[in-house]
Amino acid sequence: MDREQLLIGFKETFGKDGERIFFSPGRINLIGEHTDYNGGKVFPSAITMGTYAVISMRKDSLVRAYSANFPDDGILSFKLTDIEYKQMDKWTNYLKGMIHYIQQNYGKLPNGFEIYINGNIPNGASLSSSASLELLIGVLVNECFELGIPRLDLVKLGMKTENEFLGLNSGILDQFAVGMAKKKHAMLLDTNILKYEQVPVELPDHKILIMNSLTRRELVDSEYNLRRQQCEEALKKLQTVVNVSSLGELTEEAFEKNKFIINDDVLTRRAKHAVYENVRTEQAAEALKAGDLKTFGQLMNESHTSLHEDYEVTVKETDLLVQLAWLQAGVIGARMTGGGFGGCCIAIVKNDAVETFIENVGKEYKKEIGHPAEFYIAETADGTKEWVEA
Repeated sequence: MDREQLLIGFKETFGKDGERIFFSPGRINLIGEHTDYNGGKVFPSAITMGTYAVISMRKDSLVRAYSANFPDDGILSFKLTDIEYKQMDKWTNYLKGMIHYIQQNYGKLPNGFEIYINGNIPNGASLSSSASLELLIGVLVNECFELGIPRLDLVKLGMKTENEFLGLNSGILDQFAVGMAKKKHAMLLDTNILKYEQVPVELPDHKILIMNSLTRRELVDSEYNLRRQQCEEALKKLQTVVNVSSLGELTEEAFEKNKFIINDDVLTRRAKHAVYENVRTEQAAEALKAGDLKTFGQLMNESHTSLHEDYEVTVKETDLLVQLAWLQAGVIGARMTGGGFGGCCIAIVKNDAVETFIENVGKEYKKEIGHPAEFYIAETADGTKEWVEA
């Protein structure tokens, strides 16, 4: 996105010049799906698609916000002294949640501001537009008001906004990936203890392709919360025979030995996915470090199969994209990415096969589903930061 374009957008909206510009990336998860709230490991990478903000200070306590992605909403406003969740405030509830918890923990902000937002993450694509927005607000408020909040604390406030202010029981994967990312790396994060390792993503002969199903993600909030409840119920039963605090602590062997205690087919499959996906994530990171893309791709494929059969979060459209990807020449592996019930898939494809891949998968997908898919080459990015001119 062009800096001048953003500054023009701000001036046309608010009738004054913008002062500073910030960028917050989206993310893909290479592997490790639905493991973050189960105390397991995840392996995300930030991408250059993301959310931009131009900000200018006010002298009163008003925050006036406009999103070029939702122009029909116009300018939405709230006071720093009166922040609570209101459905009619739509996307600005993400801003309100972050500001609320920052003020609660680090003191009242001295003044409000005007903010112009424009993002290029497709809506509902499972590329974490919500965490991108949360960290965008957290970082720009922290830096513009010189609050000195540690980045990890902003990541935690992003999750708190999601969990408590907005009522979605997500884990910390998205906020951590967006806030702590490093360009040309993926992050192996142990969500149980928040210990992480930056693993180089060096694929000179391959591209990571994002395949957007352009399918509306129905029931994602309620089903997401249900999966979490099912895993918690399975864990409670397992804890009667094994001493663990999360499913992420179990080995495959320990799970197989003790799964009888769950005594429920659905709960057993949910827990199996969490345990086996955690192991796959550890193995995938090691394979990438060793340059073993074949093994990495096999683990991606196994991950998707588990998400389809055991966790049941794929839909016809995402299953079709992955199945079509598996049939193409030059494909190392493919899987659904994100929370599921629509959204995106990813595939690792040889450079010289990318064009044919997009043509073949796109043609067959449209023929079967009736609408096209979109394809993007994923480029890695740093975490949320101010966009300073070089």
